[in-house]
Amino acid sequence: MFRQGLRTLLEAAQHIEILGEASDGQESLKGIEKYQPDIAILDIAMPGLSGIEVAKRLPKIAPGTKTMILTMHGDTFFAVEALRANVQGFMLKEESIDHLVQGIRKVAAGEVVVSPSLEKAVFKELQNNQNKKTGAAASSILTPRETEILQLVAEGMTNQEIADLLFISPATVDTHRKNLMTKLDIHSVAGLVKHAIRHKIVTL
Repeated sequence: MFRQGLRTLLEAAQHIEILGEASDGQESLKGIEKYQPDIAILDIAMPGLSGIEVAKRLPKIAPGTKTMILTMHGDTFFAVEALRANVQGFMLKEESIDHLVQGIRKVAAGEVVVSPSLEKAVFKELQNNQNKKTGAAASSILTPRETEILQLVAEGMTNQEIADLLFISPATVDTHRKNLMTKLDIHSVAGLVKHAIRHKIVTL
């Protein structure tokens, strides 16, 4: 029933086309391989294969398909595991349809999206894991543009200099910097520089 209602709501949104739907993990894999969608929306709990297991298999059968988990399971653990499995979006079913559509559009644009109620805890957990292990996890949730901004900030460039180099506005640069700080739970430029050096985004 939820799936049918979701389909109806998404079909009403502009520029979103539903190619198919599935009732379990195996059926999801077959449909994704057949239709090669831009985005596959999966649940954590699906018969046969979980959404995370499906996501892990997509690079081989649908390398161009991005993945979003839409679930009632609001545990940080599941969100972290999903992002580790290269899932680009993790949203809760309690989100409004407007927030969900916005999240879908962001994932389609290459961003990583997590429900606001989980975002800070998830990115903090990724950073903790990063510090304990190799440091790759938290940086992996940055978009290519955010990584580029982080590198330039760490190199000492101002917002205006970065804007001129990348042909974007200083306000857009500032937004990226704020997103970096939120995702990495870092609250100063000096902290961003240390993070970039520690994880070899820039070198001394």
